[in-house]
Amino acid sequence: MKLLRTVAASVVALVLVFPLYWMVVVALSSRRDLLGGRVGVLPSDLTTDNFRRVLEAFPVGTWFGNSVAVSLSVAVLTVVTNLMAGYAFAHLRFRGASPLFVLALGTLVLPVQVIMVALFRLVTELQLYGTYWAVILPTSASALGMFLARQFFLGIPRDLLDAARLDGAGEWRTFSRIVLPNAKPLVAVLFFMSLLSSWNDFAWPLIALKDNELFTLPIGLLYLQGQYGPDYTATMAYALVNVAPMLVLFVIFQRFFVQGFTSSGLR
Repeated sequence: MKLLRTVAASVVALVLVFPLYWMVVVALSSRRDLLGGRVGVLPSDLTTDNFRRVLEAFPVGTWFGNSVAVSLSVAVLTVVTNLMAGYAFAHLRFRGASPLFVLALGTLVLPVQVIMVALFRLVTELQLYGTYWAVILPTSASALGMFLARQFFLGIPRDLLDAARLDGAGEWRTFSRIVLPNAKPLVAVLFFMSLLSSWNDFAWPLIALKDNELFTLPIGLLYLQGQYGPDYTATMAYALVNVAPMLVLFVIFQRFFVQGFTSSGLR
């Protein structure tokens, strides 16, 4: 049985990793080899010319910096709002808490396309259209993140919080001195989830931003495909630049990511 699970896990891992592996192979292959059908398991003519052409044709450095700035801003705001909302739903008693929590969870079933028109009107009336804030603010909270935070905080003994209150600690001090130090795995999960979601977001930034200098990396991929057409080697090189930072972060912090999920009640 153990051997069967190992084989099944290996097959699933290979299926998931193969697209990334093929992206690397095509990005490091010449266009001549790709069109000639000579691309195999490893590039026969290893080259970085695809990356050079992409970097020379587009302001990839600027778009990369934009992605970093937007994603980090969204991640920080999302972590703060979700932690406070999750703590409130887990340990504070106020009127309408249960219906409000259910309503917030109900937004998970709504595709983002449903609210895009209303969201566009909102950012336009607030005079945020065409700025970073039009991308950052609408995504600065997450119903899933709030749910994970609530489930995690429900695992903290109420007696511990009551003891802090008896010692004269207010809600903010209890939250910041007692709860947060025990929520490091949760913070890691929320931060990485929001960072990854914002980094890969394409549809809303494409609508909310109008200046090329403010574009993020996923939007740049659309422009690259329009200019290069069937040049898949350049497209894969650009896609690899987009994917690599998140992949490296996940490999480094995967221990905290897994620990946070197992501690949030999703077992």
